[in-house]
Amino acid sequence: MQMRRMNREQFFGKLATLDEDRLAKVLWNLYWRGSAPMRARIEAAIDPDQHDRGKDASIASVDPEGVLAEVRDFVSLARSGAHLGGDRRVSPKERTRWRFTFRRLVTEAQDALRTDESDAAAAAVAELIDLACATREYDYFRSEDPVEAARFVVSDAAALLWNAVRDRHGLSIFAQRSAPQLIRWASRHGWTRSGWGPLSEKETSLAGVLAGMLRTPEMWIEFADRYLDALDDAAHAPARQQNTWRRKGWDQEQRTAALADWHLLLLDKLTDYEADDQLTSLATHPALAGPELTHLQARLAHRRGETSRARELVHDCLQKLPGHQQFLDFAAEIGARLPPHAQEISNQRQSTQASTS
Repeated sequence: MQMRRMNREQFFGKLATLDEDRLAKVLWNLYWRGSAPMRARIEAAIDPDQHDRGKDASIASVDPEGVLAEVRDFVSLARSGAHLGGDRRVSPKERTRWRFTFRRLVTEAQDALRTDESDAAAAAVAELIDLACATREYDYFRSEDPVEAARFVVSDAAALLWNAVRDRHGLSIFAQRSAPQLIRWASRHGWTRSGWGPLSEKETSLAGVLAGMLRTPEMWIEFADRYLDALDDAAHAPARQQNTWRRKGWDQEQRTAALADWHLLLLDKLTDYEADDQLTSLATHPALAGPELTHLQARLAHRRGETSRARELVHDCLQKLPGHQQFLDFAAEIGARLPPHAQEISNQRQSTQASTS
């Protein structure tokens, strides 16, 4: 039977009864029998100066170019299918331990971001994030959910990377590099395949990450310009080979859905900063498509006082996604007529809410 854990008051109450020798003995047992992370935390508490010097020395010993080379080799092998078997370049043991190698490379690449050769480290972190994002759609490892298995929080890694690039190179280089990454990495429901669980709870949207980094109107406008440039590149990039079950425009629709929160954030900010040209370009961009784009157009029309147009557009959205709660909320806000199926869903949800309240 597992003992119930003491709360803070109970714990300190027990400690108050111990003399210095007994406290030292408890701490020693915890240090000697504990895990490596636990010992590191105790050492940091006992001698923080020594711990910081050791940490700095560890970071200084990292070779960013070496880390980048190892990351590229690991990613290349993964994308070639070598970790799935039938390839002598990856041993059977390594195929089962890939997540430990991945975590080590993440740690070393992130540590290297604090060195003078941070550009190589930034490239390494970006390659690892690219690989993690690709595992949502492709099987590179023997795992049902590789991101969950590797315990890799994509949004945390992106935030660390983007802050390092901005602090080292300034806004323009940061925006130029991170805008295409945002398009590649954005995910509305996180990066684990299940979309739920302990790791998923640690994730945040990349729109939220950027909202904390862009602090002035000038920063928002600069980033919006570079984002539109990145969308131009995406629109003119060679189309991916379409699977037979994917209809034309599927990639654009998936991209727009993944970036929907970011687009609404841009709509709020750029409207306040009178950047109407950028909003028009965003709402009509050929790299975007689908009901999420129509929803953006509806909200933009409403902000411009074109209420009838906004109602027509949100009605079109709900024809395609009748259960989309954000569309339903906006339709109710502007008094738009709902399509029959959307009306049924709205009535059912209101009935359920009323019965549970």
